[in-house]
Amino acid sequence: MTAPDTALVRRLRAHAAQYHSAHPFHVRMNDGTLTPDQIRGWVANRFAYQEAIPVKDAAILSNCPDVGVRRRWIRRIVDHDGTLDEGDTSGGIEAWLRLGEACGLSRSEITDHRHVQPGVRFAVDAYVGFARTRPWVEAVASSLTELFAPDLMAERLAAFEKYYTWIDPDGLQYFRNRLFQAPRDSEHALEVVVAHCRTPAEQDAAEAALSFKCDVLWAIMDAIDHAYA
Repeated sequence: MTAPDTALVRRLRAHAAQYHSAHPFHVRMNDGTLTPDQIRGWVANRFAYQEAIPVKDAAILSNCPDVGVRRRWIRRIVDHDGTLDEGDTSGGIEAWLRLGEACGLSRSEITDHRHVQPGVRFAVDAYVGFARTRPWVEAVASSLTELFAPDLMAERLAAFEKYYTWIDPDGLQYFRNRLFQAPRDSEHALEVVVAHCRTPAEQDAAEAALSFKCDVLWAIMDAIDHAYA
């Protein structure tokens, strides 16, 4: 089922203008003007966000009373954590680590957070805290930045393949995976928000949650830009 085109949906989609794809650092990235050190800095810092995503999703699950939503939402955790199957390399966290290695970073310097800026850490913690403490539908609404992710992923993948040829192409699999995962996930989240946010107050809260998430992503980019510009 696809969420109908309602006034709420249009309000939520309008936040595309607030998405971090317009951040100057991202613009420079897609223009091919970043240095290898800047790319590595972005990858290392962004890992703090990547590894927090399944924690955020687990927080949403812990607060969600709807078994149907939980059955679909849990797929997001598997997408990022992978499985215990021997040789499984499908998880988003593993894919991001491989991106880091393709950029010249070691796994240890990514996973020990030595490069993570305080502003990035603060923003990531704020997002996880939001998912843990706010009503579960609001936390679902905050994930709707995924509505705007496929376009960014497609542009980023094209930019990396064109301008950053020093990066092993096999390391770009994370971006390829998100081209189909993000639309699937955002469609489900949009269905949930439309179904549960019926009053003006509930709809305002959903929109505020998405705006908050846009601010989180923008703050992460601000911190990275300040550190590596």
